[in-house]
Amino acid sequence: MKTFVLILLAPIEMYACGAGRGIAAWQLLDDITAGWGPSALKDATPTPLRDPVAYRVAGRDYTGDLYWPGNGAIASLVLVPGAAEDGKDDPRLVAVAQSLARVRFLVLVPEIPNLRALKVRPEDSDAIVDALHHLAAREDAPGESFGLVAISYAAGPALLAALDPDVAPSVRFLVTVGGYYDIEALVTFFTTGHYRASPNEPWRHALPNPYGRWVFLRSNAERLDTARDRVLLTAMAQRKLDDLNAPVDDLANRLGPEGQSVYALLINGDPDRVPHLIAALPPAIRRDMRALDLNCPGLSGFRAQAILFHGRDDSIIPYTESEALAKSLNPALAELALVDSLAHVDLVDVGVADSLRLWDAAYRVLTLRDDIAAAQDTE
Repeated sequence: MKTFVLILLAPIEMYACGAGRGIAAWQLLDDITAGWGPSALKDATPTPLRDPVAYRVAGRDYTGDLYWPGNGAIASLVLVPGAAEDGKDDPRLVAVAQSLARVRFLVLVPEIPNLRALKVRPEDSDAIVDALHHLAAREDAPGESFGLVAISYAAGPALLAALDPDVAPSVRFLVTVGGYYDIEALVTFFTTGHYRASPNEPWRHALPNPYGRWVFLRSNAERLDTARDRVLLTAMAQRKLDDLNAPVDDLANRLGPEGQSVYALLINGDPDRVPHLIAALPPAIRRDMRALDLNCPGLSGFRAQAILFHGRDDSIIPYTESEALAKSLNPALAELALVDSLAHVDLVDVGVADSLRLWDAAYRVLTLRDDIAAAQDTE
């Protein structure tokens, strides 16, 4: 199948601006699909150097990993992990960082403790802004413009970071994988399984992955004022994340009013009740949800190129979220790659049609990389 796709793409490459870039896009896609397995790109390039780094920006201390291309970096990007306990050390993320480094990106993967603790916070966008500042300050980082790649729930903080006036002029492109747009729609899906492309459409239903529900609880339990409810909800989330079939009635029965308001949202199955249940949440949770919501007027200020990847069968964040995000951006700047072979953030069983879509998106990423490099050469 890979040989067939490569032959199919050959005529496209001949007429594209640079056949080499077309081949590199195919190799990048093939390498990401291969993960830690063999690939043509691994055979053709040196293994990137993964270098731990510590940096300080605006009085805040950070750590992360820099991935240095063995064949020389021509552009730089920040790769933001999703909400996963392994954080920047997740083997899948490390493999993607190495793939990007193999196509000559200098890749910075920041350590974001909230995401490693399965928490998504508005302040995480500050850590992403500071990671971009760190790249800009490095004399060994090529270019004055950068890319930004965000996985899953990190898409929100990353896009908000790209809107920050201090770094927005330097963010050349944003890539999201399995991202979201509207917080209320996201909560509706992972609690009830219902989703729709617009408020005027009838509800559709799919079986959501329970992981999203309990990550939401883990992320927000500490926002409650009542200490007893904080402890009970945190224990409930951990129990479910350890074993999705574990009973939690013993904990739910001991919750006070604050905790019950959160639990009522989590066990609700009616999508039309979600707005009312969100309105009943503790104020601190509602503030965070508003701050992380991308369905807001401020999004009109986004000026970078956006490439949004999403799987049609995503059971954690429905594909309609990336559809809505693409529609909210300038159509000249946004590209949506909807595919059947993306299981939230993992590529599986990539067929010919998906290969074409993914190749086109990978080609655009490499075009933007070359634009950054060209701008540097003219300075």
